[in-house]
Amino acid sequence: MSSTPFYATREEIKAELDVRETARSNTRIDRALADATEAVHGLTHRVFYPVVETRRFDWPPRAGATPWILRLDSNELISVTSLTSGGTAIAPGDYLLRRADDRAEPPYTRIEINLGSDASFGGGDTYQQDIAVTGLFGYRNDETSVGTLAAPVVSTTATTITVDGPASAALGVGSLLRIDDERMVVTGRSQLDTGQGFGDSMNKDNSDVSIGAANGGAYAVGEVILRDSERMLITEIAGNTISVIRAWDGSVLAAHADSAIYAPRILTVARGALGTTAATHTSGTAVQQWQAPGPVRQLCVAEALVDLLQGRSGYARTAGSGENERETSGKGLADLRARVYTSHGRKARMRSV
Repeated sequence: MSSTPFYATREEIKAELDVRETARSNTRIDRALADATEAVHGLTHRVFYPVVETRRFDWPPRAGATPWILRLDSNELISVTSLTSGGTAIAPGDYLLRRADDRAEPPYTRIEINLGSDASFGGGDTYQQDIAVTGLFGYRNDETSVGTLAAPVVSTTATTITVDGPASAALGVGSLLRIDDERMVVTGRSQLDTGQGFGDSMNKDNSDVSIGAANGGAYAVGEVILRDSERMLITEIAGNTISVIRAWDGSVLAAHADSAIYAPRILTVARGALGTTAATHTSGTAVQQWQAPGPVRQLCVAEALVDLLQGRSGYARTAGSGENERETSGKGLADLRARVYTSHGRKARMRSV
């Protein structure tokens, strides 16, 4: 998997398809998600995840340009770290971040000199690459807390981290994380001993689905736990009583005595992703997960599902019969694409041409 995120996770797709954990299915799903993410980019004419970069612009960019406005075209901006023109730094109070509809939030599509200041664009030896903008480019930097580091990250080359807390159940392969100033992309997950064992035994019976935990708050609904070699999907938590679906993900139903409980909280990650630098991090540091816009995430799921299902049928899925038989690529997908383009697509007059 690459060091760029997906707009949905491998685990979301597997849950939709009820596909068991195998290397073969993982590779196929990751490929479909990568294609689906690029399909979203192509439809909306924008990249949603945040990237730390320095991007350079000619000044003036064209004849007749407004002398105090730098139009970013496709280079949507979330925040600015530094701005220079002709090698001279422009202070934050000397420029404004604006967008076409004048809403005071990203993504910003132009930078304007504050006309009440003495700053200006230009002044370099050449108009080429005169302006340098260093900052966070992308659509929006929406993040949620998904726990803390359960152990320090003592090396900049380490590729595994351990996340503590039930909120980490929302993470999956393709998720984009931020720890301090470093971003990481999740490329794999493995099981961690949660330090809890269930004192009550479980029978080899699909109806034996209620188990008592030492601390039910340490788990999350939707999380897949492992007991011995049997996986179980948590469907409900009431206090310290956990309800599960047995023999999940192709595992085998078995009887259990008191035994350790594992959860997939060891993450394999690509370090220093999207323009950030790998660093060390202390135990207990907050782990933030970047969130794609809801409709974008849903479209990525739909595109990946259609890809996988069409592939299984040799790209020959049909609906109807006889004269009414026709090829199909997923019910409602065209409507979903249209909704996402309406809500999040850059229209022709807004994007670079």
